[in-house]
Amino acid sequence: QVQLVESGGGLVQAGGSLRLSCAVSGRTFPLMGWFRQAPGKAREFVAALRGGSTFYADSVKGRFTISRDNSRNGVYLQMNSLKPEDTAVYYCAARMVQSLIVTTTRGYDYWGQGTQVTVST
Repeated sequence: QVQLVESGGGLVQAGGSLRLSCAVSGRTFPLMGWFRQAPGKAREFVAALRGGSTFYADSVKGRFTISRDNSRNGVYLQMNSLKPEDTAVYYCAARMVQSLIVTTTRGYDYWGQGTQVTVST
């Protein structure tokens, strides 16, 4: 059974850092992504990783880093220089089929339950 479990969210002041983790069980996936959803807004793409390639939303480029630990089947999102507008529930997502980087929610097959990130001023 496939499971994606996020952790690492919390409350942080603007300018601070957090590291989100996604523990993946059941199988490995060729493409992993992070999305976020703020209250009243649609879920949006944050970052994705395929092999050695990464891709980021413009809003987080240069501040966030996605990485993977294949030995532990985990995916991580290092978030630096956090801003209040980064406040959202962050979701880990997995795509079964090998492809180019995908930035839409419907391109992913499995999702975690989400972890809350709150950035205060």
